[in-house]
Amino acid sequence: MDNAVPTMLPVGCLKDQVGVITGGGSGIGFGIAQQLAALGAHLVLAGRHAEKLEQAAEQLRGLGVEVVAVPTDVRQPQEVEHLFAVTRERFHRVDMLVNAAAGNFIVDSEKLSVNGWNAVVGSVLHGTFYCTRAAGLAMIEQGHGGRILSVVASYAWTGGPKTVHSVAAKAGVIALTRTLAVEWAHYGIRVNAICPGPTDTEGARPLWEDPETRQRVLARIPVGRFGTVTEVAQAASYLLSPYADFVNGEVLVIDGGEWLGKGLTS
Repeated sequence: MDNAVPTMLPVGCLKDQVGVITGGGSGIGFGIAQQLAALGAHLVLAGRHAEKLEQAAEQLRGLGVEVVAVPTDVRQPQEVEHLFAVTRERFHRVDMLVNAAAGNFIVDSEKLSVNGWNAVVGSVLHGTFYCTRAAGLAMIEQGHGGRILSVVASYAWTGGPKTVHSVAAKAGVIALTRTLAVEWAHYGIRVNAICPGPTDTEGARPLWEDPETRQRVLARIPVGRFGTVTEVAQAASYLLSPYADFVNGEVLVIDGGEWLGKGLTS
């Protein structure tokens, strides 16, 4: 196996496990996929852009695992059903689901259109439910449990001006996570979430291209830097691994202390 992907868990601890990752073609979703592949898991990547998805899958296959790319719009329940049908046909099991598909844009709330609201809430909240429901049903039927992990954001509990659509959707995902963690625990299904702070991804980088904006964002982070995709992905891999078997219904914040503020040190 190519050891180019740094892991904090023993290589092979997820050997022959099967994970479905939405938004797996880029950014944090792809970073999590790299970690899981390096730990031995076979993967099904879902996303709306077929070419990007296949390129990501091909890169992951270099880590010695099977990877299938299934173009999927998680806002469409029938496409989600197809995603899990392909997964079970190919691998005969579903052990992990990562809900990393998302959508967001900056807009004054009074200018947000109904279509804009529906696009983001559809991807983040409805899509997370559709995928979680499909994965949960498969895990219950299999009888050996599983792990579900969603990607949220701290503005779900602090508020986030100009992102009311995403704030509402992410808050819903947190409520969904905690509710299903209780409901599905007796099936052996653990349901958790990760909450990344400002992370240096291709998608986020343009938001702080301007030096003044960059310094303003960094000033809010007590550790004084942006997070990396690897750091977020390693935290995700822990929650998806047997090492976190007693962690359920948790939201793990990975933001360098941003949401807490600097308090007396500022």
